[in-house]
Amino acid sequence: MAKATRIPRKAQVMESLCVACGCCVKVCPMKAVSIYKGIKAVVDQKLCVGCGKCAKECPASVIEIREARP
Repeated sequence: MAKATRIPRKAQVMESLCVACGCCVKVCPMKAVSIYKGIKAVVDQKLCVGCGKCAKECPASVIEIREARP
């Protein structure tokens, strides 16, 4: 049986709905999330490992873990 290929996943923020509370920044173990100019969370796709901690912590539910874009 062939081994299944793991599809990389990354966090994505629905920026227009983000309230910039910073909860996601505090829980990211890779320090991939930051608050941009106090108005929205942004994810450094190079650092993100897709663990989902930020999405679980987000009180506004505006972070999703999706398949990484090639």
